Amino acid sequence: MASPSPNQSVQIHIRNLCRSFEEGGRRHAVLDNLNADFIKGETVALRGRSGSGKSTLLNLISGIDVPDQGEIEVAGLNITNMSERDRTLFRREHIGFVYQAFNLVSTLSVSDNIRLVLELNGVTEPEAGNRIREMLDAVDLGDRAGSFPDVLSGGEQQRVAIARALVHRPSLLLADEPTGNLDDKTAEGVLQLLDRLIRQTGGTMIVATHSALVASYCDRVLELHNGALQPAGR
Repeated sequence: MASPSPNQSVQIHIRNLCRSFEEGGRRHAVLDNLNADFIKGETVALRGRSGSGKSTLLNLISGIDVPDQGEIEVAGLNITNMSERDRTLFRREHIGFVYQAFNLVSTLSVSDNIRLVLELNGVTEPEAGNRIREMLDAVDLGDRAGSFPDVLSGGEQQRVAIARALVHRPSLLLADEPTGNLDDKTAEGVLQLLDRLIRQTGGTMIVATHSALVASYCDRVLELHNGALQPAGR
C-alpha cells in the first residue's frame, strides 16, 4: 500500500497483523500478516465478502480483541502491549462506535442513552447536558431528548447512536455496517449526517460495509481478501 505523504499524519499504524480462529478442530487464518496505515482525518471503507475479517479488524483496532501476532499503534500508542483494563480505558476515551444494530438501552430516554458515554468518561453536569443538547441538535433530534427508543424510527435510532458515538469527541470512529438495517433513502440521510459530523470534528472513520453507497462517501476503499488489505478494484 502507498505510504502517506510527508504532510499527512498517520493515526493508525498496523504491522504484520495475524488473527486466526478455531473452526471444526482446525485453525482458520482470518488476517494474515496484514499491514496498513490510516491517515488522521480520512474516511476509509473496508469491503470484502462475509467472513473476510472486516469486523475482526475493527475489533483489533479498538482493542476489543487482541491479535495472535503483530502490532497496532493508535495515535502513537501500541495498544497490543496494553493490559485489558488500559485498552478499555483507551477505547472509552478515544474511540466511538456505530453498529448495524443500534444497541440503544430501551429503558433509557434518548438523552440518557447518550449520557451513559459521558458518565463513563467522567463528564459531569452541566457540561454533559450541554454536550447532549449540542449533539441532538446536530443530528436533528433536539425535540426527542425525552423520548424512548421504541417510539423512534430506524433512522432516528441510528442518529441517536451516532450522537452517542461522537458526544465524547473521539478521534476515531469505527462503524460496522451502519446502514445495514435501513432502507436506501434513510441510509443516504444517515450517511450524509455521519459524513458531515465526522468531517466537522476532523476525526478519522473506518467503516466495514458491503454497501457501494456507504463506500461512495469515503476517501478510500480497501478490499480485505485472503487476510490482507489492498485498494479496491485491484
